Amino acid sequence: MSKTHYIAVDLGASSGRVMLAVLEEEKISLHEVHRFPNGPIEEDGSLRWDFTALFGEITKGIGKAMATEKTIQSIGIDTWGVDFGLLDEDGKLLENPYHYRDRRTEGRIEQAGRILPKKEIYFNSGIQFMPFNSLFQLLAYKNRPEILSRAARLLFMPNLIMYFLTGRIAAEYTIASTSQMVDMNTGRWSQKLIETFDLPRRILPDLMPPGTVAGMLKNELCEAWNCGPVPVIAVGTHDTASAVAAVPVEAGQHWAYLSSGTWSLMGLEMPHAVINDKTFDYSFTNEGGVEGTIRLLKNIMGLWLVQECRRQWAERGQEYSFAELAGRAAAANPFTAQIDPDDGRFLAPGDMPAVINDYLRSTGQAAIDDKGRMIRVILESLAARYRQVLDVLEDLTGRPIEVLHIVGGGTQNELLNQLTADAAGRRVLAGPVEATVLGNVLMQAKADGRIQSLEEGRNWVARSFDVAEYLPREAAAWETFLKTFPKF
Repeated sequence: MSKTHYIAVDLGASSGRVMLAVLEEEKISLHEVHRFPNGPIEEDGSLRWDFTALFGEITKGIGKAMATEKTIQSIGIDTWGVDFGLLDEDGKLLENPYHYRDRRTEGRIEQAGRILPKKEIYFNSGIQFMPFNSLFQLLAYKNRPEILSRAARLLFMPNLIMYFLTGRIAAEYTIASTSQMVDMNTGRWSQKLIETFDLPRRILPDLMPPGTVAGMLKNELCEAWNCGPVPVIAVGTHDTASAVAAVPVEAGQHWAYLSSGTWSLMGLEMPHAVINDKTFDYSFTNEGGVEGTIRLLKNIMGLWLVQECRRQWAERGQEYSFAELAGRAAAANPFTAQIDPDDGRFLAPGDMPAVINDYLRSTGQAAIDDKGRMIRVILESLAARYRQVLDVLEDLTGRPIEVLHIVGGGTQNELLNQLTADAAGRRVLAGPVEATVLGNVLMQAKADGRIQSLEEGRNWVARSFDVAEYLPREAAAWETFLKTFPKF
């Protein structure tokens, strides 16, 4: 069978890359053609995304991919969730999009709950309450009526990029589902929430399902890259939707997934939304997946805690690679302290080691000076939270979970993988690292007719990439640790 080539643009909260994928003989290979740093900038006292610079890096990468391979079937874009840009009537970006860690949404959940009880908001959206959800970001714009009155369209980050590539305005379903403005029982914008909070319905674009052709590259881009018309596919444009699409599941497996990176997203692939008193009480979320699925999941703070510690130490002139920090953690004594990784004080950028020590002192524990010990406490606490979430998922669905598939960049943290298997008491399969890119490519290949189903695509992934197996151990020590671990 002949080769087919696809371009996948994958943007994370700390870096972005443009990948060239080759499909041949029921296998997939990936080639990185461009990588660039990504992160917030400070603008007028707010955290923002530098969209002009970001789009410039994306087009640079696509140009490199086009120069490498002239026959490109399509392009797909995926990014993190919730953030959006606002366009005016002329299709111009009104201002740089806000970064989800900007503090302007603090207190918005409580304000919204005074207008409509939180349970009603949840039953009309199925999304766990996070201060940066798009609903609260949009409500924060009411303090800036001069901007909101000029807005003609709201586009989530991947859809904003797709618009500047194609000129097409639409919101892809999986990314829109992160907003807390979509009724996950119907898959449509929630009329109840729009009316109750007096949201500007006119700016919310039509929803398109993943796998749809969003549009064709603009003529000027085709001329610049010396290529013919190339379709841009609305893949699972939320990066977690793409990551889950590429989980190499074995037939008959009772499995859960953990998309591990800056955030940890752990859940089950479901045929329908699960919205009830229990999911509300446990603060579980229902996000759209590809091929008509729902991702019942929990957002967990993830390796952000490690990343921020490393950044802070680097600012003090103490540079450590992630591998060095993992090695120090592996050598540290186990079970010396514990933190609730989802405590709100860990959300904002800052001096994370100091914030962790403040948490420890406030909970009657001793502060930590040793860097390896601090990283070990973070990783053990993440593993303990994973165990709690897996147990609750079994309770919510009545489905046993025998295997946990970990995908994404966090799979490279072998210590965390093993601690997760130990804490969870379950078999862990880690890999592929590039699950998000692979899920992006699979939806392009399905739109192109190269693969016929998600199951077939996952089989291609399993044949193409190795996974590492971790088996549980030290069960008694973990059960003791878990008895005192903070509940969520």
